[in-house]
Amino acid sequence: MSDNTKKVVTVNYKLFKDNAEGELIESTEGKKPLVFLTGVQQMIPEFENNIKDLKAGDDFAFGIKSENAYGTRREDAVIELAKDMFMHEGNVIEQLVVGAILPLQDQNGNVLPAKVLSINEETVTMDLNHPLADQDLYFVGKIEEVREATSEELDHGHAHGPEGHQH
Repeated sequence: MSDNTKKVVTVNYKLFKDNAEGELIESTEGKKPLVFLTGVQQMIPEFENNIKDLKAGDDFAFGIKSENAYGTRREDAVIELAKDMFMHEGNVIEQLVVGAILPLQDQNGNVLPAKVLSINEETVTMDLNHPLADQDLYFVGKIEEVREATSEELDHGHAHGPEGHQH
């Protein structure tokens, strides 16, 4: 996969905190493999860089430092929002609970996941930092397939799996 732009890559992987002996964060084991289009910022750039020369059947194991993964936790990403933003038909939405991850939309229409830190009488404190900010990552896995992207996938900017359209 030396020319790693605009390829569809299918991988099975395990993601650990810090190193191979760290806590398991997520895994495709027992689930569908991850299918993604390279070169369109779907994945952490360092992840793509580490697999760019691999082909189907190759195993991989590598670490990514937090600054090259989901970045450093920023205090200015903890924000206060008016509680009335979370109202529907006169009531606070039931999803608004401490610890919940809720989708917020910025002024440009981008959806950002935000964690509810606290709920007060008038405001809600939300953390827009990625849940894995400040976290070193370690990936172990196998490349299942590498193929050319179809023109439809290139137009849409993401891979379509065997079942068709995927997001």
